[in-house]
Amino acid sequence: MKHREIYNSAQLMETIQEIGFLPLLDSGIRGYSAEEMVADDCRYVILPDGGWDWPLWKWKGQIITEGNCVYGKFFAGKAGFISREWWPDFCNYRRHLHPVPEEGTIEDTILFTLQEQGSLITRELRAACGFNGPKMRSRFDGYVTRLQAACRVITEGWALLTTPELLIGREACLTNRTPEESFQRMAEHLTRLLPTATETQIRKLLK
Repeated sequence: MKHREIYNSAQLMETIQEIGFLPLLDSGIRGYSAEEMVADDCRYVILPDGGWDWPLWKWKGQIITEGNCVYGKFFAGKAGFISREWWPDFCNYRRHLHPVPEEGTIEDTILFTLQEQGSLITRELRAACGFNGPKMRSRFDGYVTRLQAACRVITEGWALLTTPELLIGREACLTNRTPEESFQRMAEHLTRLLPTATETQIRKLLK
């Protein structure tokens, strides 16, 4: 994918609005990630003192807050941005694939907790849901990742988890298209955007 080189958060915000869907890291499609689009000076680097610097990661919170987009683990378990323009179709299709969790399940408890308490960091949410024992962290993270794939949990600001309805409103998650119509619209858009990508690669992004 050919695109201008990105040097700051404002340019990345513009790019997200232009293309609609943008994985943060390697998507499996050459050139199609924020990591690959940013200038070399903005990529991850290990400092001489053993620390690290990653401007792209620092931009993330600002973009989520100000960039008119939604952020979460949407692409095969990997994080990425979706513009507000395309979010209703993406949400419509993904929620069709992943129905509302059954009452009493862990996923249902997570959603109920967020709806009751609002935005929480992962550690707080985990504790509120009773996942305090040994080896509970990875199990809990798996449930949250599945809820993000289903477009029922997203990231707010730097590290908070919330629901899209709480962050951007219920109306911003709705469309009058059927799930299949939403899928076709997104697939056609990505096919034009990524002419070298295969149908399988595009389906993987959307599912």
